[in-house]
Amino acid sequence: MLTGGPLDVLTGDYLAELTMLILARDRLRDPQRGYARTFLRQAEECLAEAIDRGVRIVVNAGGLNPSRLAEALGELADRQGVRARIGYLTGDELLPRAAEFGWTGEDPRRPLLAANAYLGAFGIAECLRGGADVVVTGRVTDAALVVGPGIAHYGWTPGDLDALAGAVVAGHVLECGAQATGGNYAFFAEHRNGLLDHPGFPLAELHADGSSVITKHPGTGGVVNVGTVTAQLLYETGGPRYLGPDVTARLDTVTLTQDGPDRVRIDGVRGEAPPATLKVGLNRLGGYRNELVFVLTGLDIEAKAAFLQRQLTRALADPPAELRWTLARTDHADADTEERASALLRLTARDPQEAKVGRALTAAAVELGLAGYPGFHLTAPPSPATPYGVFEARELDAKEVEHLAHLPGGATVTVNSHQHGVTQLAPTEQQLPPEPEKGPTRRAPLGLVAGARSGDKGGDANLGVWARDEAGWRWLAHTLTTERLRELLPETGQLTIERHLLPKLRAVNFTIRGLLGEGVAAQARFDPQAKALGEWLRSRHLDIPEALL
Repeated sequence: MLTGGPLDVLTGDYLAELTMLILARDRLRDPQRGYARTFLRQAEECLAEAIDRGVRIVVNAGGLNPSRLAEALGELADRQGVRARIGYLTGDELLPRAAEFGWTGEDPRRPLLAANAYLGAFGIAECLRGGADVVVTGRVTDAALVVGPGIAHYGWTPGDLDALAGAVVAGHVLECGAQATGGNYAFFAEHRNGLLDHPGFPLAELHADGSSVITKHPGTGGVVNVGTVTAQLLYETGGPRYLGPDVTARLDTVTLTQDGPDRVRIDGVRGEAPPATLKVGLNRLGGYRNELVFVLTGLDIEAKAAFLQRQLTRALADPPAELRWTLARTDHADADTEERASALLRLTARDPQEAKVGRALTAAAVELGLAGYPGFHLTAPPSPATPYGVFEARELDAKEVEHLAHLPGGATVTVNSHQHGVTQLAPTEQQLPPEPEKGPTRRAPLGLVAGARSGDKGGDANLGVWARDEAGWRWLAHTLTTERLRELLPETGQLTIERHLLPKLRAVNFTIRGLLGEGVAAQARFDPQAKALGEWLRSRHLDIPEALL
């Protein structure tokens, strides 16, 4: 990114929900840790290059310890003889006040490890205006890494809601890197000759009104088109309102236009006042887990699975709190290889006590090896129990959080950007497009006519589906209802599903509450982050108009 073309600001997003838990455990082992050490290794290679080129760096790699990362970065710059002015943000850390807000919980076996508010972009702007070459943050919204430089460059104020909203949308497109340039893209097979084998990273040309053009450096791999940008816009969002600490961006106002090869223009975005509250992410220890995968080969697969479950249940004198069995029928009849003749029976065990899912469990399983079903074996040797985490999102009055910007010269500025927050916004109207034209249909996979992208938000799954033309949109909006989604994805049958229409993107966006249990770190299902949920949906068959096929 530094050497491939012109650049003003280089951003880096290091903080997934799971990452915060990893950093919290890191900090428990060493109070000087708790930041993304990956960034320091990258800075060793490119900090001097960035300073020489006048490219500013804005990263949230500070994690739970931004002041220490800023200090370590300064030490690195000194060793390299580089004059780097470094600013950093604090105020998101709320763990010391957890009891005050009632977040500590009642179970001492599930201690709270991290509590962080999602801060906005105005602190980043303060550091940049204060002369910072590098800005290190803790927990800010992902899009803030892009919005902050926009504020610093164009002088936006908290009242410039449309410009801020446009920058938020650009930031959301950039935040997952190559997912905007062909990575994880539903229609990847349409791009031949290795075009997507090594996609370049996206960049945004951000304008004073908040509009932008998403593109990439010349000569890099991948592709930027309306489809790749649509897919990323739907990723881990929900309804028409995308809430943030600086602005509420109206995703139902986003207009995407192909602006030349590998260039997509984003404009028309409208902004509303942000909520009066900030999102707070709580990460706590959930307990301990272990997993065993048994291989069942040949005949009588179901009977072998039932046999093993009876035996192991009987062998466990003091069983874990949760034992979950999942049988994956990967076997084929009359298979020409042993692997193709085999199914996988997965046992996931959880308990607050490490011992119950450690050797007590694995020894009981292994000891059945000569006394169990014929062909007994595991995919891997048993392993020790491992801790798992639980993520929970809360809301807190923004006035309770002190957002501080620490400038390169040593001054500290209190960031007061949230005076326009509102407690309630009027409901948005969802208007269906006209009914699709009647005609002959054919049973076929949904993915032949629609793209999808899915992901996680705590224990909820997000599933965005988009059509590629107006006729497809009319059919999709009337066909893919919540009831139809439950039929196509039976796993969602008893869960709460929210459905949102985004006509300008020709998209339907679903939020499936509770599909992921207590979040990715708890690993409650086969695909704990719902990354492939959209591809599963695209593989399901339904009656599709032949005119679309």
